Amino acid sequence: MVTSQALSQALSQALYAGFIGLLGVERLAELALSRRNAAWAFARGGVEVGRGHYPTMAALHTLFLGACVAEVLLLDRAFPGALGWAALGLALAAQGLRYWAIATLGPRWNTRVIVVPGLPPVTGGPYRVLRHPNYVAVISEMAVVPLVHGAWVTALVFSLGNALLLLVRIRAEEAALGQGWADAFAERPRFVPEVRRG
Repeated sequence: MVTSQALSQALSQALYAGFIGLLGVERLAELALSRRNAAWAFARGGVEVGRGHYPTMAALHTLFLGACVAEVLLLDRAFPGALGWAALGLALAAQGLRYWAIATLGPRWNTRVIVVPGLPPVTGGPYRVLRHPNYVAVISEMAVVPLVHGAWVTALVFSLGNALLLLVRIRAEEAALGQGWADAFAERPRFVPEVRRG
């Protein structure tokens, strides 16, 4: 006999899988936007760097979405109540930050590191307070999207993998952006906004 608790668990897991599916659709839309923006950049003399790490990054992000669902279903993770709702709120906030960064960069946003020589640094939007707001969104998502439904192993493993990947990616990106970008962002932290007193 199927209990109401089992039905509730199955429904909760199905809703979570649907949420992850929506994130997957979003990622596909971002890849299409990235391809369009890459064409825009290359038409203006854009130069790509960091191609060696890109396949690893693509694999990590693809596996992440699958691991979220797999852990919840295979290990029968329950929705963790208040923690799950808090994680969902943070995941949605990360989405907001991601799209704020994308909108601010316009055609210069990309999943690849492509720099058009001669363009001034983008310093508006979330870039007024952070060097890498898009990566803050990604770091947040890796940590909290799995926790929406108690997939703490996925949160831990992929957060560590993402941290290692970002060490390589950010070094390549900042070098490619050059001295003008470095000068413009010298006083801005990479990930955590500074709280100024007085």
